[in-house]
Amino acid sequence: MSTGSTAARSVPNTPGTSARAKTARQIRDARDLLSGQASSTREFDYELLQMFVKNELGAALTVPMLAVIVALGAMFWAPTNELLVWLSQVFIAKGILLALARQFSLKPQSEVDVDTWRAKFAAAEFLYGVTWASVVFVDFVSQDQSAYIFIFASIIVVLSLRMMFAFTVMPIVYAGTIPMTAALVLRFGMMDNPFFWALAAMTIGVHMYFLVLMTGLNSTVKAMLGYRAEKDALIAELEQAKSISDGARRRAEEANLAKSRFLATMSHELRTPLNAILGFSEVMKTEILGKHTVPTYKDYAADIHTSGQHLLNLINEILDLSRIEAGRYELNEEPVTLADIAEDCHRLLKLKANNKSIEIVDDFPEGLPQLWADERALRQICLNLLSNAVKFTPRGGMITIRIGASPEGGQFLAIRDTGPGIPEEEIPRVLSTFGQGSLAHQTAEGGTGLGLPIVKNLVDLHGGVFELKSKLRQGTEVVATFPPERVLHVMPRLAEPGEADTLATA
Repeated sequence: MSTGSTAARSVPNTPGTSARAKTARQIRDARDLLSGQASSTREFDYELLQMFVKNELGAALTVPMLAVIVALGAMFWAPTNELLVWLSQVFIAKGILLALARQFSLKPQSEVDVDTWRAKFAAAEFLYGVTWASVVFVDFVSQDQSAYIFIFASIIVVLSLRMMFAFTVMPIVYAGTIPMTAALVLRFGMMDNPFFWALAAMTIGVHMYFLVLMTGLNSTVKAMLGYRAEKDALIAELEQAKSISDGARRRAEEANLAKSRFLATMSHELRTPLNAILGFSEVMKTEILGKHTVPTYKDYAADIHTSGQHLLNLINEILDLSRIEAGRYELNEEPVTLADIAEDCHRLLKLKANNKSIEIVDDFPEGLPQLWADERALRQICLNLLSNAVKFTPRGGMITIRIGASPEGGQFLAIRDTGPGIPEEEIPRVLSTFGQGSLAHQTAEGGTGLGLPIVKNLVDLHGGVFELKSKLRQGTEVVATFPPERVLHVMPRLAEPGEADTLATA
């Protein structure tokens, strides 16, 4: 029992395992063919033998018709009865060869023993070659040189045809052509004439030349089959990789769906107790029901309220991001003014900026048209970007909020700070979900790493482009650009009917 079969039985026979094993076997066979082991590969030899059979069946009448022509032509020099006997022998030998070819073509590949069939075809081809060679020994009544030249030409033509039909299997070539060449050489060698000796030498030379050509064609066919096997192996590898990729994609989609269901379920379960915690902690913090007997409890209540707010914001961000990634975030679009949203966000974060002595500068040009967008999404974009800038800008720094028209005809929102900046190699990590730069780990104000991914996804939902430009110790600038098709241009005022008549008269 082979090691390969034992190993195969030790693996569970699942559809995926069997497909991968079949693919691996195809790849191994193809590489064996290309590495010079093709001659010992059963499938390879079967294909070469099958090509010979197809050639033989496809030209079943070509050589027999040529035999009839040769017999008719030889009647000028040889007895008719001998030629008819020879012709019948050729037909019988050809019939045996065609019968074997037909039998081979009807057999399934799994039932074919290539070595046995190769030997059968070689024997049949040898018999066929002997019958053709026997025409050389027909008793020519006239010893005219033209008779022997006719036979020489006929045998050379048949020799070339048989080599062309059988070049895919060289043993068959040798078996069928050597008798014809040997017969010509023997007949011409027995004649006491230098002219016929020259024909004998020419016969040997022509035979050798044809063999060189057929060997080259045989090598070409083997190389072609090898390339085809490599192509089939590559296709099998691609199909296997595609199958693995499709499986991974399905598992990822199922995991993403499970995550969305989990978050949707947990949103209610988490928010309900959080609302109670926030409400009661706010009552305790503001001492609505009376002062605490222990003043420290007021600080504890404030800490509880602050932590609850932080946890609620985190839950909201996770849910927003999950809805965006699941494609369930729907935009409620309406005409909005980008400058008004930026002013509101500035006002909300002004107190926090003042506590750090940070100056926020607005750069809003007048007369900008409105955008067709989701106001809540734009407000979240601006708030996230501005709160990040306030968080990481050092005390006494400056933040600039710019709004304007982009060169392509859209509008942009840009927020620049004078913070420490982000190393260029950390920018991709900062833009990834839950990704944080080294600065966020060094400061106590480090966030969850969800703000920028949410902003980028919201900008993408609007068909815009989000850019983060930063260098270490040179500050950071984030730009959200919205496409021209979202800009609402003012329509020209239509003239009243009276005005139209007045203008026409004028």
